[in-house]
Amino acid sequence: MGKAEPLERDTPWSWLRDTVRLGGPGQCVFAINNACNAGCDFCNFALGRLPREDWKYVPLEAARQAIDVLHRNFIRYLVITGGEPMLHPDVEEIIAHARDRSMSVLLVTNGSKLNERSCRALAEAGTTNVIISIDAPTAEAHEGNRGLPKVCERIRKANALFRELGVQVTASVTMSRLVTSYDDLARFLEDLGFDNVTFSYPLTHLDSSFLGFRSSSLVAFGREELLEQFEQVKALKSHFAVLNPTAGVEEMQRLVKSEEQQFECLGGYRYFYLDWNLMVWRCHAWDAPMCSIFDLEENR
Repeated sequence: MGKAEPLERDTPWSWLRDTVRLGGPGQCVFAINNACNAGCDFCNFALGRLPREDWKYVPLEAARQAIDVLHRNFIRYLVITGGEPMLHPDVEEIIAHARDRSMSVLLVTNGSKLNERSCRALAEAGTTNVIISIDAPTAEAHEGNRGLPKVCERIRKANALFRELGVQVTASVTMSRLVTSYDDLARFLEDLGFDNVTFSYPLTHLDSSFLGFRSSSLVAFGREELLEQFEQVKALKSHFAVLNPTAGVEEMQRLVKSEEQQFECLGGYRYFYLDWNLMVWRCHAWDAPMCSIFDLEENR
């Protein structure tokens, strides 16, 4: 691959022009590797599920060029994920390149690699938000599912430091049978230093390259059970900051009930999933990639 073309400098006028023309900046979820050191029961990225010989990492220069393509397509929100992205040896350099391309960078992690050095390095590289996976209302249940002893204490210390560094922290919780009480979960999240949470749909199947799913009893809900899970998420909003919009939760309930959806999907227009092979997908759930990132047509 050749050297990336010089990029147009971002100005308030260029942002305004593209917001009017394209409907606002887009978002890309970039899985920079498929390697993971956790053993979650409801995930096929789990250690022991994906053989180490199949682990893949995006090369740094290719990642930089991919980010340049995203920039030219007015992607300004980049979610760095994996696998466990902090296993990637160049994660900080990738984040820094996105920052230099006027992107807000969010990092999704299980927290196992967070320490004072890595927290400060992530902040210096330009990370705006760190999203940390939490599975249960107790350390014992969470660490048991993850196979990561003492990770909760590591997360607690990291959250305190991130606040000092001005980096927003968010808990990410997959709706599962490990969440035995949403009120207990909120108290546990507060103890860990979180003041907000986002919930993920329990996935047992995906057709894309993303492996964040598994046919596990922990996420196998019946229709009425799943609807009740969503009701509990909405109820939690009364006393804890849940980032999932109520309208979005109710849209998911309509999906579960096979009712007509009320919101248009932006997958492939203002939202993309980019995997470690640098293939672009409309979203994690799509059954085929759109193209290589280097074949993505530019909007400019």
